[in-house]
Amino acid sequence: MNEVITERTVVAAAVGLDLSDRRVQMAIVEMRSGQCVEEGRLALSQTALARRFASARRMRVVLEVGTHSPWVSRLLEAWGHEVLVANPRQVQLIAKSRRKTDRVDALVLARLARLDPELLHPIRHRSEGAQTDLARVRVRAALVRTRTALIQHVRGALKSLGYRLPSCSVEVFARRAGSALAPALAPALEPLVETIELLTRQIRLFDRTLEELARTKYPETDCLRQVDGVGWLTALTYVLTLEDAGRFSRSRTVGAYLGLTPRLEQSGSRNPQRGITKHGDPYLRTLLVQCAQYILGPFGKPSDLRSHGQRIAERGGANAKKRAVIAVARKLAVLLHHLWRSGATYQPLRTQLDSELAA
Repeated sequence: MNEVITERTVVAAAVGLDLSDRRVQMAIVEMRSGQCVEEGRLALSQTALARRFASARRMRVVLEVGTHSPWVSRLLEAWGHEVLVANPRQVQLIAKSRRKTDRVDALVLARLARLDPELLHPIRHRSEGAQTDLARVRVRAALVRTRTALIQHVRGALKSLGYRLPSCSVEVFARRAGSALAPALAPALEPLVETIELLTRQIRLFDRTLEELARTKYPETDCLRQVDGVGWLTALTYVLTLEDAGRFSRSRTVGAYLGLTPRLEQSGSRNPQRGITKHGDPYLRTLLVQCAQYILGPFGKPSDLRSHGQRIAERGGANAKKRAVIAVARKLAVLLHHLWRSGATYQPLRTQLDSELAA
């Protein structure tokens, strides 16, 4: 059956929106003629955007990824527009422009959208629900970072006067440190110790809440936790960051999406070794690296992942252990996507099992 073409399905114009914190610079280019038919500035608010776009003919709207791009893109899509969120780092006409103004950027976005949207390297924003839940995970991460910084400050301040606090876990640091402060620094450090204790209680509360969230709202995390070393926090962050397992046709591409693949600078016979790209979500990448360190550590159980990392570490070299950890983290990212998408039962020694069956 042929699709019915109406005024609401035809893309009549390409729109470039350059979002600042309070304003939107707009440029509208007709799809057929390529002429810029409208330019202007709007307030960055739902009311101002609705006044211009809610009842307008269907347009292809392009905006750069940023703080406001998630809610603006969802709003425009709800009004029936085709919305693309551009990655400015990949768009050299914007990133390396010598005439970088809001007006020029908006016009460049509109013209690129008219010619070929793939030139914008568009990204996909997660849903509002996933974004909200992921924000809770990141609040916990911010609390952990703050607690770590305060603990390091307390220990460093005491060392400068010749005192050393006993080794202990962060969970009991406040109780241990409270009775071991140097008398001269006790009045200054006691508020920090109290803050550390408060942060620890808040983190425990977040742990209980988020673990319950993973269990009830995101049951697919159970499939990911089959892998030794992957806990509820990594599984939940993984699911919320990717959101939809079907968005990747091949599990192998997840490693590149999360920035765990080496940078390529091949030219002729030259192919130097480079570090990883570090694209994608840095917090999830950190969690995967921590999981890899556990898998390769003294408490890691025998598995194909562990064997893979050990083989790389045994090759030697200046950064052999670091490369092994990154390689395991990348392989883990791919494995988790495969388990999530297929719902398969994890077999830690699959390679050994296949060898035995072949024999």
